[in-house]
Amino acid sequence: MSEKNEKPKKRTRREFLQDIGLVGVGTLIGGSAIFAGINYDKKKNAAERVRVLTAENELLEIDKSEASKVVKPNLENLTYLQKQGREGLPGKRFVMVIDLSKCRNARKCMAACNEAHHLRPEQHHINVLKMQDSKNTPAYYMPKPCQHCDNPPCTAVCPVDATFKRADGIVLIDNERCIGCRFCIAACPYSARVFNWAEPIHSLEDEGKTYNVELNVPQKKGTISKCLFSADRVREGKLPYCVSACPNGVYYFGDENEDAVTNGTTKETVRFRKLLEDNGGYTLMPELGTHPRVYYLPPKGKEYPFQDKDKEEAGERLES
Repeated sequence: MSEKNEKPKKRTRREFLQDIGLVGVGTLIGGSAIFAGINYDKKKNAAERVRVLTAENELLEIDKSEASKVVKPNLENLTYLQKQGREGLPGKRFVMVIDLSKCRNARKCMAACNEAHHLRPEQHHINVLKMQDSKNTPAYYMPKPCQHCDNPPCTAVCPVDATFKRADGIVLIDNERCIGCRFCIAACPYSARVFNWAEPIHSLEDEGKTYNVELNVPQKKGTISKCLFSADRVREGKLPYCVSACPNGVYYFGDENEDAVTNGTTKETVRFRKLLEDNGGYTLMPELGTHPRVYYLPPKGKEYPFQDKDKEEAGERLES
């Protein structure tokens, strides 16, 4: 019999199912490849666009190819006072301890600070807050300066290296470099910075003076101001303005490396770690991981009565 008259070979059931399986897998793979290609294009397009926050606080979306990284300017052209301010004091690690049981809202600390740093009355490097933790606990006063964090979020967001952390623990701001973007204000969880919206109160008297980064004077419109731990006084071996001005012994200031802090009123020097251990010292918002260098002693055994008018104001905040 000739080949053309031969009957086609009968396919087994197993062979048929194998063919169907291969076709199914091939179709599935092809479809997956097409779907993956679509997703890849979408991801690629999304990756090519980035969101940026401008100095005017506008959130923009731009092509990544059009963005360029801001390089922080070099520090070669700084004045002597600016360079000195960035160096800090070798071998020192400054800390502050605030005893809440002694504060009676005298606000002498605020007045001394405002005068030294040429601040307007509404501006504060340190503010005394009226506090009450609950309806069943006594009210108290709490001074709150910059916390001079060891892990400061404010310095990380500054695009021009205007605010910086010194080796001696103090966080400063250089207003000769500040561009007023206010990123540091947004990043600070302690609301410890103020913005110079208007001309500084002593702008005429300070005109022509050499800028001192450790005193932050002269102040400049459109820049940031904050607590400096009175770095100019510390350099001279003196206590900060707020510490010396307090009449009630609220503040202690000193060097963690020496394990010694001095009370501004009694001039008594005590062991820093023992002061914290014996009185239950703590820092604000430790869960944030900022590691503040300002410590608080709780208002136990409060030495001064809380004024009724202030207690009512503190209680109103609990209601809201």
